[in-house]
Amino acid sequence: MANWTRRSFVRSLSGAAAAMPLRAQQQRTRPGAIKITDLRCAIIGRNPTVRIVTDQGISGYGQAESTKPYLKPMVLFYRDYLLGEDPTDVQNVLLKIRRMGASKPWGSAVSAIEIALWDVAGQAAGVPVYKLLGGKIRNRVRAYNGGVRFPMSGQTPRDYAENMARMKEAKEGFTLIKQAVGFHNPAMMRAMPGAWYDEPRKGPPHSDRGLMTERGLKHVIACVEAMKKVLGDEIGLALDCGPGWTVKDAITFARALEPYHITWLEDLITGDYTPYPNADVFREVTQSTSVPIHTGEQIYLRENFKDLIEKRAVDVVGPDPEDVGGISELKWIAEYADLHGILMAPHGIFDGLFGLAAHVHMAAALPQNYIAFEYPLGQPDWWYEIVEGLPNPIMKKGFIDVWDRPGLGVTFNVRAAKARLSEEDRHFFD
Repeated sequence: MANWTRRSFVRSLSGAAAAMPLRAQQQRTRPGAIKITDLRCAIIGRNPTVRIVTDQGISGYGQAESTKPYLKPMVLFYRDYLLGEDPTDVQNVLLKIRRMGASKPWGSAVSAIEIALWDVAGQAAGVPVYKLLGGKIRNRVRAYNGGVRFPMSGQTPRDYAENMARMKEAKEGFTLIKQAVGFHNPAMMRAMPGAWYDEPRKGPPHSDRGLMTERGLKHVIACVEAMKKVLGDEIGLALDCGPGWTVKDAITFARALEPYHITWLEDLITGDYTPYPNADVFREVTQSTSVPIHTGEQIYLRENFKDLIEKRAVDVVGPDPEDVGGISELKWIAEYADLHGILMAPHGIFDGLFGLAAHVHMAAALPQNYIAFEYPLGQPDWWYEIVEGLPNPIMKKGFIDVWDRPGLGVTFNVRAAKARLSEEDRHFFD
């Protein structure tokens, strides 16, 4: 046996350190050396885009939904809380700012920052973000149509059938398609006078609600039947429904659809523009039907999913990583939901291409209650010219292969992206 002395042990450590790359030695000998030097936000197209700048030459990017072009000052509000912090201590940084978030839009700012922090942390460690979330349990992730939509000429069952035929032939090869019906689709409701016992209201989207008439309820059911006839059992159909339904209408509607094996009914009671969960009311609907009931896209932080999960008020939760507090927050919610037999289908229709990358890494590491995430597009189309690292094609037969590059694995073509910046944001990449 070798004479293993303290001196030889120290020499062996020195030799190992010498063999390490210089950057790894620096990180080993100077833990926490990387520091945040700036937080920037630019509106690129319509997406508020976050950049975390560090003293080690690493930048991390995050993105907020394209529906929030007004978010820039809310992101920059958090700047002074981040300066000088170690971005690889993601949770420590978030402890400083998470409590100052809220439901949209403040939570969106926190979420975009969180995603950018993980991008930095992954690059600094030389590993993809999914490794930092616990490692991947799947090599490809399923996504449903999200931003891929085709215009409809009308609101009849035939129109819905034709639309599903086009969706079925989409180049992405979706295995699950979500369509808006009921109060989530104002065009559907307003195309039939007397669909519910109230008048259409002017104002923000999805402001209508009330008791459905027999005629209105039959029309919505007929449109669903027409879509299922086209899709058959080859492609799943999920329905984005509200909010706006009464409890009794929601139950009647869900029971009528039980023979069609709908993947889920989303936001019947609350959801869009209503950040509170209303767990007790959802639970009454969920317990009254075999069709899975889904909600959660408007909710910020794990605490606000507590009642939905612990009361088993829904069958599927769908937080948006760009609203709920980020990808690690969503993973925590997914794990807790899994303990209670609840499934996970994240929202994300407007999350952009950095949001898409975040979804892929997150979904790779989610537990086995994961169904699919909502597929976001780069809008306008020139976004695909300014982002590098995405696979081509991005989606094959309804799935996206998980890539292994450090951080989020995507970045800007800075030269091309600079040409898309406004004068106000011209220093974003400096």
